[in-house]
Amino acid sequence: MLIVLWLALLFGALPVSAQTNLATGFGPLQITLGSQNGAPDVDAGIKILFFITLVSLAPSLLLLMTCFTRVVIVLSFVRSALQLQGTPANQIIIGLSLFISYFVMAPVWDNINRDAIVPYQAHQITGAQALDQASGHMRTFMLKQTRPKDVELFVSMAKMPATAPDQLPLRVVIPAFIISELRTAFQMGFLIFVPFILIDLVVATVLMSMGMMMMPPMTISLPLKLLLFVLVDGWSLVIQSLVRSFGM
Repeated sequence: MLIVLWLALLFGALPVSAQTNLATGFGPLQITLGSQNGAPDVDAGIKILFFITLVSLAPSLLLLMTCFTRVVIVLSFVRSALQLQGTPANQIIIGLSLFISYFVMAPVWDNINRDAIVPYQAHQITGAQALDQASGHMRTFMLKQTRPKDVELFVSMAKMPATAPDQLPLRVVIPAFIISELRTAFQMGFLIFVPFILIDLVVATVLMSMGMMMMPPMTISLPLKLLLFVLVDGWSLVIQSLVRSFGM
């Protein structure tokens, strides 16, 4: 929804003359910017180039400005801890991460829709005001999940003076949010690995004490890991911990 808002604001910011004078043709490619008798509308061409660039960056915006990063890393750690190479498949991990991200980000989308998209569609605010409202809600969410230490790091590298959190630019908030998400995801991944490592140690110790040094410990430990994960309802615990880690 945020990406749709940005695209709508981009098209809404195009001047009327640029929209009416922009022409395309089929067969031999024909693109006209501005009237045929006047100078070409350079602004419209730049805005079209900016629109194409924004579309190409849309996946990165979706991945890095939401909770998707933490979710997909933690789920990948679960698969690695279980020593399962391709189960669940990457498509399932990414799809589940997207739906969990949609669930966690739903309140933010609702706020953006209420304060930015609906007033802009009703012509109550300008495109710049709508973009500021949407950016403010995203900034609030990211700062809530970001460590102050990481924010201070990028503020100092940007050589900025002391600034209120709601006035911080996104060029500072976004990278600080990303490295905070990576740190949190790796912490959760470590806690996921601990019980499975203990199972590996116990199985390896038992096999060595029985003189079965030629048998790979993974042959015994893998079924035990799966049994433990199923008995404790592992997927439910992991998803619950992920959602609650965002303060929900």
